Amino acid sequence: MKWHLIESGGNTGRFNMDFDFSLIDKSKSGDCFFRLYQWSPFAISLGANQKFEDINLEKTEADNIDVVKRPTGGRAILHAEEITYSVAMPVNEIFSAREIYTKISLALVSGLKNYSEMLSEVELENIQPNFPQLLNQPSGVMCFASTAKSEVKFEGKKLIGSAQRKVGGVILQHGSILCGNYHKRLTNYLANCDGNALNSLADELNNKTIEIETITNEKTDYSKLSKSLIEGFQNEFKIEFVS
Repeated sequence: MKWHLIESGGNTGRFNMDFDFSLIDKSKSGDCFFRLYQWSPFAISLGANQKFEDINLEKTEADNIDVVKRPTGGRAILHAEEITYSVAMPVNEIFSAREIYTKISLALVSGLKNYSEMLSEVELENIQPNFPQLLNQPSGVMCFASTAKSEVKFEGKKLIGSAQRKVGGVILQHGSILCGNYHKRLTNYLANCDGNALNSLADELNNKTIEIETITNEKTDYSKLSKSLIEGFQNEFKIEFVS
């Protein structure tokens, strides 16, 4: 398989999701893709089955926050101070969808450890939560309110949130690598919640998520982080990228 590296910088929510989805068709020929990107302006993405009514669209428009649907599952994420990754690759006799998910997470862990020795304790979650039960709770609207099996965490808190979808024999997986804490402002844009509920949800995000800058106590060097993630991915998959 030939692996392609795409570094596409900051783009709108619609561009980013359309680009990720387009990688599915490109991957049907047997090629694989690893993409790193950001969001400009900041954006809230919703899982494919989530309702726009979960978000206060008047407030997002006033604050120049994009709102877009992801082609994958999961719940709402505010994409801001982060690097987002996506992977498109065919499912084959070597890797199942679950094995791809775990292997990508291990590659990201390797990249984070390359970036800073302060991230040496990042690890994978080994417990799968009861998602139907979680989605019925108020926090079910937020992706980072829970950690799925094989997602990346630090000291029990979620550092990377990922979602996966299989389409026609191709896996599309993408996720947010939290760098700063702006993602916690998601609760400012949730609809149909009173003040007490929003305060509770904000506490939940604080208690269940962590970001690189909090761990390292310094601003993120996005260029260095990208290079570290690329190196970690190549080492884990034992590949060389075609740019």
